[in-house]
Amino acid sequence: MSYTAGEYDVIVVGAGHAGVEAALASARMGCETLMITINLDMIAFMPCNPSIGGPAKGHVVREIDALGGEMGRNIDKTYIQMRMLNTGKGPAVHALRAQADKFLYQHTMKQTLENEPKLTLRQGLVEELIVEDGVIKGVVTKTGARYMAKAVVVTTGTYLRGKIIMGELMYESGPNNQQPAVKLSQSLRDLGLELVRFKTGTPPRVHKDTIDFSKTEIQPGDEKPKFFSYETTDAIPNQLPCWLTYTSEETHKIINDNLHRAPMFSGAIEGTGPRYCPSIEDKIVRFSDKPKHQIFLEPEGRNTSEYYVQGLSTSMPEDVQLGILRSVPGLEKVEMMRTGYAIEYDAVVPTQLKPSLETKVVEGLFTAGQINGTSGYEEAAGQGIMAGINAARKVLGEEALVLDRSQAYIGVLIDDLVTKGTNEPYRLLTSRAEYRLLLRHDNADLRLTPIGHEIGLIQEQRYARFLDKVRRVEEEIERLKTTKVKPTEVKDMLAAVGSAEVNNAVDLISLLRRPEVTYAHIHAISPAPNELTEEMMEQVEIQVKYAGYIEKQLAQVDRLRKMEKKKIPYDIVYDDVHGIATEAKQKLSKIRPISIGQASRISGVTPADISILLVYLEHYNKVVAARG
Repeated sequence: MSYTAGEYDVIVVGAGHAGVEAALASARMGCETLMITINLDMIAFMPCNPSIGGPAKGHVVREIDALGGEMGRNIDKTYIQMRMLNTGKGPAVHALRAQADKFLYQHTMKQTLENEPKLTLRQGLVEELIVEDGVIKGVVTKTGARYMAKAVVVTTGTYLRGKIIMGELMYESGPNNQQPAVKLSQSLRDLGLELVRFKTGTPPRVHKDTIDFSKTEIQPGDEKPKFFSYETTDAIPNQLPCWLTYTSEETHKIINDNLHRAPMFSGAIEGTGPRYCPSIEDKIVRFSDKPKHQIFLEPEGRNTSEYYVQGLSTSMPEDVQLGILRSVPGLEKVEMMRTGYAIEYDAVVPTQLKPSLETKVVEGLFTAGQINGTSGYEEAAGQGIMAGINAARKVLGEEALVLDRSQAYIGVLIDDLVTKGTNEPYRLLTSRAEYRLLLRHDNADLRLTPIGHEIGLIQEQRYARFLDKVRRVEEEIERLKTTKVKPTEVKDMLAAVGSAEVNNAVDLISLLRRPEVTYAHIHAISPAPNELTEEMMEQVEIQVKYAGYIEKQLAQVDRLRKMEKKKIPYDIVYDDVHGIATEAKQKLSKIRPISIGQASRISGVTPADISILLVYLEHYNKVVAARG
């Protein structure tokens, strides 16, 4: 028998990486928020790799932090190793990656949620959504508790009709043998949402004391680590190393000899898996010419002996997994603590969402994270904060916040999902961003902190520090433009770095534009009057050295913005637009783009279709204006 258990502004279903960001954003924006999850001990759990960040993903974590989210702060409190990747390349692809103490990460995030004033936590299994006249009203749990709300954010990850697969063994389960959410899938279908079946996987975990590290290569953290959060100032001492090894000829033979038992190839797995994170059996088959593949051994925390075997994701039977492990150098006598597995789950087709992540079929219902067809903790958290912000803004009667592709990787991620959809678990890559020189790891605060402050997630003290940083960087660039030095003052420095000497007085900014000259060289010759932090110095150098490229991308962005400003009424009847191709009419009718910019990115909509649509909209707007 059901009963009314409480009334809230916003309810968040699920407490993974999307759920925690959504709930915290909503509560911090002043909404009474309920977060309800199957198991409170699994808040912010890492069912797969115990790490945060990496190419594109690390950018997203910085963006979440710049908006006022929690993931960056939490990993900075709980990492066991921090490394900046791609440092030999340009700043657009520099990416921070942290190994997490996964248990401390969970515990710390749970404490943060418990201490948030307007946030209530409940353990429960949501089985049904309450909808009246196309508007969300609340949720019903397995125990019959009815929680009412003005907006609901569903962030169920891989729990929807979850099925674990290991060789011939299959059973209903969420990740890590948690209870799955079965009935909620049907509730979503009954509301008119189309679902698809996706798959992801995880490798075995092994005991540290059974690894022969002498046969592996050490992978230490950075001596002077950087951080994900702009608020973090202190590093964690005593970083733990990871270790690199490789598959062997025997590994490949064991896998090839047992392909008939591999669910991926036997037809037992229905769901589509992530192309950019294939299982080891898939890698061996697809890249049969490669004699070996990298395997990273990663500690799962400071107070556990479990090691994560990165690169060995598999759904092979348990006995085959043990054979595969023991064929890898350094793991000949290894003991397996947890078996790897594949998990199938239901996901929402994301083209059914508005750019705000609100569903088109139910007003006030939002979805975020792996339920939207993505893979990865960072992609989930990026959607989570946006869904939480927009659920709160919906309740507060404010316009939705939508980040465009030139503002954030989060904008690229959401635009790709709602405009193009995905036929496999979507992974964010730097190559997906056409403006990646603007969307750098170092400048997430410059791009998004003013927005975070405006919506109420960045507090005044932090915003004042941000404005001070902006001012000091601008002042230093201006000083470089106006300060000249004599040839004798720079002769030795230029010779030392192999740069051509100068014959006349030269301004500092011209010197800094030279590829061989760094800001450290300039600072040694002519120190800034007000001492700059390392972060500020980096910003000065990047803005000066890449000014030409940045200006070109900004010009492209201006053209894009003109297209984004041309809004399309939601109720437009595309069948009335004569001259547009049939495929374009079907795609436009299904996706319902909010602007000409979004319409132009829909697969199957041509430039000719856009031209006709622009003419039609001009006429349409005149008719609407005439009606008053």
